[in-house]
Amino acid sequence: MKKTFKWRWGVHRWIVLALIILNVIAVNKYSPVQPHIQVAAENIMAKPLFTLPVIGDFYLTNALLATLFMYIVIILVALAIRNSVKKDPLAPKGIGGIFEMLVDAIYNMTETTAGKFTPKIFPWFMTILIVLLFANLMKLIPGFESIGLLHHAEEGYEIQALGNGTWSTLLNQKTTTGGYQLIPFLRGVSTDLNFTTALALIAVFMIQVIGVQANGPRYFEKFINVRNIFKKPLFGVIDFIVGLLELISEFAKILSFTFRLFGNMFSGMVLLAVIGVLLPVFMPSGLMLFEIFIGVIQALVFGMLTMVFMAQAAQGHEAEEGHE
Repeated sequence: MKKTFKWRWGVHRWIVLALIILNVIAVNKYSPVQPHIQVAAENIMAKPLFTLPVIGDFYLTNALLATLFMYIVIILVALAIRNSVKKDPLAPKGIGGIFEMLVDAIYNMTETTAGKFTPKIFPWFMTILIVLLFANLMKLIPGFESIGLLHHAEEGYEIQALGNGTWSTLLNQKTTTGGYQLIPFLRGVSTDLNFTTALALIAVFMIQVIGVQANGPRYFEKFINVRNIFKKPLFGVIDFIVGLLELISEFAKILSFTFRLFGNMFSGMVLLAVIGVLLPVFMPSGLMLFEIFIGVIQALVFGMLTMVFMAQAAQGHEAEEGHE
C-alpha cells in the first residue's frame, strides 16, 4: 500500500516563524551599513608604487592584493598535494586523492573533445580552471570586502571606536559633514575588469598558438583566405569575406570572455551586498551557497570554452580537408 508523506505543522512552523520575527527585528534594530559599490578596484595606498613611462602611475589596489593572496593559497595547496602524493604515490589520500580524481575526470572530458591534441590543451584548460575556482570562491571568505581602511568622504557614515581605539566600525548613521567610507583590503579577484581582460587575452592568444602548432602557417588561411580568389572569383571573394568575419569573431572572443566572467561575478557581489542590507541575518547564507554554485559554473564555462576553441583551432584544417 502506497504511503503519502504529509508535512506536519508543528515545530517546523514555529521555527520558521521565529526566524522571520528575528529577521525583522534585526533589520530594524541592527540595520547594517549600505556598502560602497564601485566598478573599478579601489586604491589602498594614496601614493603610487611606481611610475612607468607610457602606462603612468601604478597603484596597489585591493583586487591586486587579493590576487597575490590567491596565488599564495594556490601554492600552499599545491605543496600540500605534493606532500600527499609523496607519502603514497599509488593511492594518495586527503587533498591529493581529491585532486587526482578531479584531474582524471577533467582530462577524460578534454580527451573526448580534443582527441590527440589533449596533451597540449589540457594544461591550459586545467590552469585556467584552477585559477578561476580560487578567484571566484575565495571572495566568500569572511573578511573579504568587509575589513579595510576608513577614509574621509563627502557623504559617508559615522564611526565608533572598538577596543583601545585602534579599530573602528561604521555606524548606520549617514552624514554629509565629513563621514567615512570603507576601502576593503581584499576584493573579489573576478570582480576586477583588469583580471578578466588579462585572462581573456591569454586564453585567446593561446588559442592561436595551439592552432599554429597543430596546422602550421596554414592556420592563418582561415582569416585571410585568398587561395581561390583567382581560380573561382565568386567563391574566392566569399571565402575572403568569411575569413574576415572569422578574424572579427576572434577579437569578439576577448570581449565575450571578459564581460561574461566580470558581469556574473560583479553582479553576484552587488546582489550579496543589497540582500545583506535588506535581510542581513538569514537570507545571505542561502545566497552564499548560490554564489558558490555560480563561481564554480563560471570557472567551468570559461575553461571549457577555451578548451573547445583550442580544439577547434587545432582540428580546423583537418576537418575541412576531410570534408573536401
